[in-house]
Formats: sequence, structure tokens, C-alpha cells
Amino acid sequence: MDAKGWPLPLQLDLEQGQIVSGKAFTVSFRVLALLLIEGVAWWAYVLWSNGKLGTSVTSGQLWLLAALVLMFITVFYVFRSVSSVSSTHLKQSWIWNKEMLISDLAYVKLIRLRGFDWLIAPRLYARTHGGKFASFYASTPAVLEQFEKISSKLSHH
Repeated sequence: MDAKGWPLPLQLDLEQGQIVSGKAFTVSFRVLALLLIEGVAWWAYVLWSNGKLGTSVTSGQLWLLAALVLMFITVFYVFRSVSSVSSTHLKQSWIWNKEMLISDLAYVKLIRLRGFDWLIAPRLYARTHGGKFASFYASTPAVLEQFEKISSKLSHH
């Protein structure tokens, strides 16, 4: 606690400028997401080629196309997303990038299903003193280790 009774900012054991990073989502989750979107796209193609979607452009076809585009964008970012931890920040690239200052963290919870890390990436739910919150995913042991350290330090902070 500082002189005013406020907790001191959280500090990690990383060197200044050191960044631990890795893919946010597991390989098996990325493959599953890809198979899912391929299946939905194939189903839409079969419907269209069999005339089940009609012969002219309808609002239903446009909604289906819009849903497919959104799913493709999401899968693209599932493959692209990287989480990183530095001595000062938590970050994850995504459709919109997520970033939090380590020193501003008020609460974190590491959420994981042990034994299923190969499929469902553990995530660190984080909330700042100002009430901002985000979830950061980790599929690599190095990033997960940093998440565990943050969780442990903040719970004893």
C-alpha cells in the first residue's frame, strides 16, 4: 500500500522491453473453426445450386451472404490473433486490438478447462480500476505462464 492506502501497481518479473507472445487460439480450435465455416459455405452452395434459395437475389440470400462474410472475417482473425505480455501491457490482436496496462489491473481471473487446453484456449479475464474489461486468450505455454503469474500476483496483491 502506498501512503494513501492504495495498492501499489502490479509489477511483473519481465525485463524492460521483454515481450512474451504467442497465438491466442489453439491449433485444434483454429482447425475446427475452419471446418465449421467450410461446412456452412458448402451447405449454402448446395442450397443455392439446387435452387433452394430461389432464382433471383432476395433479402434472404443477402442475409446468408452477410452471415458468411462475418464468419469468414471471424475465422481469419482467429487464425491471426496473437496475445502478448510485457512488463507494462497485456495485448491481443483481434478484429479490434485489446490492450491494458499491467499497472491498471484491478482484478483478473484465469479461466480454463484443465485437460481441454488443447481445444479451448485458457483466457485471462481482466478488469481495470476504471472498470474497463477484456478477455485475453493464450494457447502457448509461455503466455499461459505469464497469465498464471499475473493471476497469482494480483490475488496476493
